[in-house]
Amino acid sequence: MSKVEPDFQKSSLLPAIVQDYKTKEVLMLAYVNKEAWEKTLATGDAHYFSRSRQKIWHKGETSGHVQKIKEIRIDCDLDTILYIVEQVGGASCHEGYESCFYRRFLDNGDVEICSKKVFNPEEVYKNG
Repeated sequence: MSKVEPDFQKSSLLPAIVQDYKTKEVLMLAYVNKEAWEKTLATGDAHYFSRSRQKIWHKGETSGHVQKIKEIRIDCDLDTILYIVEQVGGASCHEGYESCFYRRFLDNGDVEICSKKVFNPEEVYKNG
């Protein structure tokens, strides 16, 4: 076996695709910098870099819906990460849905909800 790491020289922020380890559903896309990567490896919980808040973010720090790392994969160019996770609490989306990809576009241009709503974000984030 050889050792590899994400290539943070290419970009300080690399995309991380997040997939549920049981259902294989894509839960979200986030960004990881070197510090978030190291915190993820050290804790076993997913950490990301929030572009809007410009800081490291422990997924679930407010909602309790943390992501427990089951497996990590990296693409051939070493610039995209795949986290395969156990989604604690059943929701990855800050809007309360199982997946951030909870809207499906229909042929007529309409959108339908295609993911289960697990919690009410107004209740969970009322102090945030």
